[in-house]
Amino acid sequence: MSDTHETLILASKSAARRAMLENAGVPFEVRVAGVDEDAVKAASRDLDAAALAVRLAEAKALAVSRDDEAAWVLGSDQTLSFDGGLVSKAPTLEAARDRLKAMRGRTHHLHSGAALAIKGQVVWSGVDTVRMRMRDFSDAFLDAYLDAEGPALLACVGSYRLEGLGSQLFEAVEGDYFTVLGLPLWPVLAELRRAGVLAA
Repeated sequence: MSDTHETLILASKSAARRAMLENAGVPFEVRVAGVDEDAVKAASRDLDAAALAVRLAEAKALAVSRDDEAAWVLGSDQTLSFDGGLVSKAPTLEAARDRLKAMRGRTHHLHSGAALAIKGQVVWSGVDTVRMRMRDFSDAFLDAYLDAEGPALLACVGSYRLEGLGSQLFEAVEGDYFTVLGLPLWPVLAELRRAGVLAA
């Protein structure tokens, strides 16, 4: 580890990302980036879902890094690809219901991108993908699930939280659990060690 204390800022309001870093013993502070995600998506129509997750993560890291050039800034974002297209967060619970019914019994992919910036420059970025297979759940289960989880689901790109009742929507998940939660944690920790934010 370097002799000087390296400050890390998480440019995300995600409680799951905060919890992952806290549980891993990573010292950090939170500053929400305030990036216009719709504008980034509109300017990135040439990218696939995985590359878009990285682009969004980079935009968040840069937005905060330009305001605090002395700190390392971690940006992260998640995208979901299903049926050949990009899925965004559902605006209403009714939309979440329709989306979950469409994904029921089928497979989709979650992409978690991350980027590390310092002095207004991205110095590292990466993405990890998880294959998610939903079970053929009943309409009754779906109704009970939506009632139990409520509007909190609208903050989740897939309208589920795997760390909660959403785990019952699935029959198989292939890939890293941390990626499902929204951060490719292992590569991020490796990069934080390289940067001197964490002890090697």
